[in-house]
Amino acid sequence: MLTRKQHELLLYIDRHLKQTGFSPSFDEMKDALGLRSKSGIHRLISALEERGFVRRKHHRARALEVVQIPQIISDDAASRAEDAFSPTVIRGNFTPILPAAEVAATVEAVRLPFLGRIAAGQAIEAIADATRLIDVPAGLIGTGTYYALEVCGDSMIDAGIFDGDTVIVRQDCNPENGQIVVALIEGHEVTLKRLRRKGSTIALEPANARYETRIIPADKVAIQGCLAGLIRRY
Repeated sequence: MLTRKQHELLLYIDRHLKQTGFSPSFDEMKDALGLRSKSGIHRLISALEERGFVRRKHHRARALEVVQIPQIISDDAASRAEDAFSPTVIRGNFTPILPAAEVAATVEAVRLPFLGRIAAGQAIEAIADATRLIDVPAGLIGTGTYYALEVCGDSMIDAGIFDGDTVIVRQDCNPENGQIVVALIEGHEVTLKRLRRKGSTIALEPANARYETRIIPADKVAIQGCLAGLIRRY
């Protein structure tokens, strides 16, 4: 699922690449979308990267690659949706599925263990045993073993993960570099960070410039799952 701003930015990056051969600057993207600061662009790009629509070329400055462009709804369909004043749920291909009220009435829910709070900031105590279950939309999970955690902290805000969010974690995963994981450090600290393997060490990267990357010996870190979904209440 993409928000309207994410979709606008994706199309702008694609047009700029086709016209110039290189990515737009953060200032250009900020001005094109009418945003006040570049932090909003950082969050949008991280969200697009997480969803597989863009890829960063980390060895080059201002290097973004558009992986895919979602199919958008027609102007007539958009106009009818606006006239009806009914919010629409949109998948990655931007095909409208159902009005939100109908989705709420028809979506199936599954119950997952809720294991408490996890730090997206400084690491906190290890995950405790499940004391309760929560209902989550079935579409957020696939095959495998899942659990839920509440986010505590702001170190992953540029990846679109905020304090108070509920993250859905797949426990039985084999994470690749760049994935967001739940990491258990030395058996007693747990944190939510982006994983980078570097030789015999593991780097746990925040998504907030205010925090530093932690470099830890690989044998001191146990991966307890990969981020699979997120729930936010307003």
